[in-house]
Amino acid sequence: MANDAGEDDEIVLSELDDEALNLQMQDDLYDGLKEEIEEGVRILLERGWAPYDILTRVLVAGMQVVGDDFRDGILFVPEVLLAANAMKGGMAILRPLLAETGAPKMGKMVIGTVKGDIHDIGKNLVGMMMEGAGFEVIDLGINTEAESYIEALKREEADILGMSALLTTTMPYMKVVIDTMKEKGIREDYIVLVGGAPLNEEFGRAIGADAYCRDAAVAVETAKAFVSRKHNRMSAG
Repeated sequence: MANDAGEDDEIVLSELDDEALNLQMQDDLYDGLKEEIEEGVRILLERGWAPYDILTRVLVAGMQVVGDDFRDGILFVPEVLLAANAMKGGMAILRPLLAETGAPKMGKMVIGTVKGDIHDIGKNLVGMMMEGAGFEVIDLGINTEAESYIEALKREEADILGMSALLTTTMPYMKVVIDTMKEKGIREDYIVLVGGAPLNEEFGRAIGADAYCRDAAVAVETAKAFVSRKHNRMSAG
């Protein structure tokens, strides 16, 4: 990048005011520039920004645009991977600080791509956005069997199960997982969210999920709504 002639190289992050730096970082995130994101996070921390504010107002806000453009076919998988990697760099700096500062804890989510499916871009995006929103995320990866989901839910005492599929042939496995939960008498203990390109609301309802989430931003909002409802029910009871 240093070889590129032009004025773009002249941007010195530390010379930007907070607002300009925030916007520049969102651009850098969109472009997948990991080192710039790490530098920007450090600068904002030095300026006294709270880790949670950096996470939500800069990184999550930036990833929201990435997620929207991915959904709308403006960005493609390689670009999303680069952006996600850049966000990971920022998250690595912020995560220990978030734990120390007691950022709001929303709940715990177990997430994975279902058995037979190895697509994980959407799932990773959801996991990252959920973490950004204050959820603890246990990512089981790809090709996840019903037993693995259920073991993780119990072991982690999770609130939410998130399942993802990108192939029409693997979508029905989501029902297998939900049916297995019913058989074991634990379906009502967890919020089940499903997502992936070939799914829709009708499918989510048909298999007995609590909600279908069309993208990462919707997943976060849906999860927040369900968890607060669950907590209200528990405190009322």
